Amino acid sequence: MKQVESVLTGRQRLLRKAWNQRYLFLMSVPFVIWLIIFAYIPLMGWIMAFQDYKPNLGFFHSHFVGLKHFIRMFSDPILAPKFRQVLANTIGMSLMGLVFGFTFPIAFAIFLNEVSGLRLKKFVQTVSYLPHFVSWVIVANIVSSALSPSGVINDFLVKMGLLAEPYNFMAQPKLFWWIVTFADVWKETGWNAIIYIAAIAGIDGQLYEAAVVDGCNGWQKIWHVTLPGIRGTIITLLILNIGNIINIGFEKQWLLSNPVVAPVASVLDKYIIDYGISNYNFSYGTALGIFKSVVSIALLILANQIAKRSDNNIM
Repeated sequence: MKQVESVLTGRQRLLRKAWNQRYLFLMSVPFVIWLIIFAYIPLMGWIMAFQDYKPNLGFFHSHFVGLKHFIRMFSDPILAPKFRQVLANTIGMSLMGLVFGFTFPIAFAIFLNEVSGLRLKKFVQTVSYLPHFVSWVIVANIVSSALSPSGVINDFLVKMGLLAEPYNFMAQPKLFWWIVTFADVWKETGWNAIIYIAAIAGIDGQLYEAAVVDGCNGWQKIWHVTLPGIRGTIITLLILNIGNIINIGFEKQWLLSNPVVAPVASVLDKYIIDYGISNYNFSYGTALGIFKSVVSIALLILANQIAKRSDNNIM
């Protein structure tokens, strides 16, 4: 049998392996078809970014203008200032979300791992990821009500003597990014921690026993056993999160905002809807979408390269 395998060419070995795994390939066919229909075929619409697209003329008869709409993003006296503002808002809230939304689930997963009672651990974990299944409409209403002048936060702070009178948190532009960030952290921490909890569960228990024998306390076990044990998971998710820095959506910002904080609440996705779709400027909106995609790919590649170099230096 070994002699037969040795005389097979690389192509023949590949075909034999594919035939042996034919049922796995058949199972993946529906997902590949879905990906082609909903992810790759729509990319044909990117041609609109290089045209003055008119729906009545279609792709093949609209006037070709090259990079005109990409240049408008940065040089148009009306569009460029707004674009820079929403880009700064998007990156600012994304970085805050990355810092807090990425570290809190790790800390929460480690905390749950240190809880000894199994029933208490399951209860806390279940309660923590329930907000993930609540829509942003409800979450925004809860946050707005809690932070309103007549809300529970103001009531508590006034009774504790920390505030002389109720404070309208939702009307403070300087606080809006923090409100959005911690609303998102509260909603998603439990859900995002699930993968870290699973990674921690896969760590060999003998490593903890060896650490105890070596005299490690609780913090030292976390630092020398738990964190190295989930390091690969942390790096992988960090790379994916960095790649999505510019793709934060607009739902939470839109639902939590009001006219007072509108300048700091507007983000790139909402800008695309307002200036692209709502104004029927499909070409400019498509150019903005391509800009988002290119930046996301560049960030993903950069984060991956940095992670590889860091891993090689540590090894």
